[in-house]
Amino acid sequence: MQNGGLPKSMTFIAIREPGGPDMLVRREGPVPLPGEGEILVRVAAAGVNRPDVMQRQGHYPPPKGATEIPGLEIAGEVAHVGPGVTRWNLGDKVMALVVGGGYAEYCLAFASHALPAPASLSMVEAAAIPETFFTVWHNVFERGRLAVGETLLVHGGSSGIGTTAIQLGKAFGARVLVTAGTAEKCDACRKLGADLAINYNTEDFVALSKQATQSSGVDLILDWSAAIMSAATTKPPPSRAASCRSRFWLRRG
Repeated sequence: MQNGGLPKSMTFIAIREPGGPDMLVRREGPVPLPGEGEILVRVAAAGVNRPDVMQRQGHYPPPKGATEIPGLEIAGEVAHVGPGVTRWNLGDKVMALVVGGGYAEYCLAFASHALPAPASLSMVEAAAIPETFFTVWHNVFERGRLAVGETLLVHGGSSGIGTTAIQLGKAFGARVLVTAGTAEKCDACRKLGADLAINYNTEDFVALSKQATQSSGVDLILDWSAAIMSAATTKPPPSRAASCRSRFWLRRG
C-alpha cells in the first residue's frame, strides 16, 4: 500500500441543511483511507453536476453507505493506493467518477473508475470529463452498441450529456441527430458536429428524424430525461434506446 505522507484531517464542504448555495459550509474531518481496489485522490478540482444541486436541495440523497459529502467527479493527484491496485502510483494525475466526496481536499475513487488526466487539459477541465463522458460511453457504446455508420438521436442535445454524445458519436463514425429547445441551442449543437439539430418546440422531431433517415428510423436513441422519447423515430427491432434518468438503464425496441 502506497502512502504519500497524508495529513490526518482535511477540509470538505458539507450541506448544513437542505436549501440554497448558502447551505454549503466548510467543515473539517478525517482523511479517508482507501480500501481494496481504491485510490485516494488529492483533489485539484471537482465538477458541479445537477445531482449535486439536487442533493443540496434535499431531493437526491446519496446511496446507502456512501459519504454525504457532495461531488461526483474530480481531477487531481493520487495520494494513496489501496490494496490490490496495480494501475496507479503515487503522483499520477487522474480524473475519476466517484460515488460522492468530491467537494473535499481528498476523495476516494475506485481504481477502475479513474482515467489518466490528459496532459493537454488543466485539472479544472479534466474534472468536467468523467460524469458525462463515462455516462455516454456506458450507455451509447457499451449498452447501446453504437456502430460506425449508424444514426444516433440525442434528446437534449445542448445538455452536458448531449454535447458529449455529439462529440463521441461523431468521433466514432456515427451520424448524429439532436433535439433542443431553442434556435440558439440548436446552433450550438451544429457547431459541435451534429448532422441535424431539431427545435422540438417549433418542429416535429419525429417527422424530421424519419425524413433524415429516408423513413427507416434511427438506430439508437439517447434520452437523458426519459420525457420526450418517441418509439416512432426508431427502426423496428433490433433498434435500441438508452435512457439515463437519475441512474442508467437500457430500453430495447
